[in-house]
Amino acid sequence: MNPEVEEFFARIKFPFTIRYGMTECAPLISYAPWNEFIPTSSGKILDIMEGRIYKENPNDSLGEIQVRGENVMVGYYKNPEATRDAFTKDGWLRTGDLGTMDADGNVFIRGRIKSMILSSSGQNIFPEEIEAKLNNLPFILESLVIERNKKLVALVYPDYEALDSLGLNQEAELNTIMGENLKNLNKAVAAYEKVSKIQLYPNEFEKTPKRSIKRYLYNSIAEN
Repeated sequence: MNPEVEEFFARIKFPFTIRYGMTECAPLISYAPWNEFIPTSSGKILDIMEGRIYKENPNDSLGEIQVRGENVMVGYYKNPEATRDAFTKDGWLRTGDLGTMDADGNVFIRGRIKSMILSSSGQNIFPEEIEAKLNNLPFILESLVIERNKKLVALVYPDYEALDSLGLNQEAELNTIMGENLKNLNKAVAAYEKVSKIQLYPNEFEKTPKRSIKRYLYNSIAEN
């Protein structure tokens, strides 16, 4: 859930909960009822399974969320290579998600391993967190943050319908609006997360069946 929306719900004491899962776990990994839910978490690891945070370096603050249990798949149908890649040697499923877990088993997700960007000064940048802030700004339907030449570039699909309804879809007006959006975004993120520019994109981004943007298709677009 968008962090600002979640914060608002918590502030007005609206009962809600967030759960986490994947098809390979049929499909839940963690869940907590609304009256036990910890804000910013994705619930607690289910009783029928185990969860751990695997770190290549013990000093890292984050690690990959890995799970095992009776609801975890045996493997991918007729695809032994993908099955081998999906599991550790000791039988834990690699979720591909980075996060932390507290002593009670509550899971806190930061982002996908594949989409994480390492800054020139060594900080982990999670583009999903920047995109969540950017998508809350005026006339932005969706966005994609990509690294290009050691700088962050935001591809933005504007809300053209809303712009047209206000007579604001002229190139100069749109550039002015996005310039203000860029300034406001960079005020809200850490110094190493600042975006160098917003690049407009004319269509919705192509997505997977789960409605996740296919990031790999857009890595070269920001070069132009």
